[in-house]
Amino acid sequence: MCLGIPVQLIGKDGDIGICEIAKVKRRINLQLIEEAEIGDYLILHAGFAIQRLDEKEASEILRLLYMEDMGD
Repeated sequence: MCLGIPVQLIGKDGDIGICEIAKVKRRINLQLIEEAEIGDYLILHAGFAIQRLDEKEASEILRLLYMEDMGD
């Protein structure tokens, strides 16, 4: 079973992005997502962004994972 975590893209340099979750910043690979923009919410799996989603979906997934307060 795989688990993808919603993250927000906060920086970008070509195919490398910087995302943030629970105040932790991480470098991620953006090669699988076309035209990822700063502010986008992405599903992160094994260091790769694999899907774009909207803020509402990201919030709901994080709530279900009991992580909703980790970003405050």
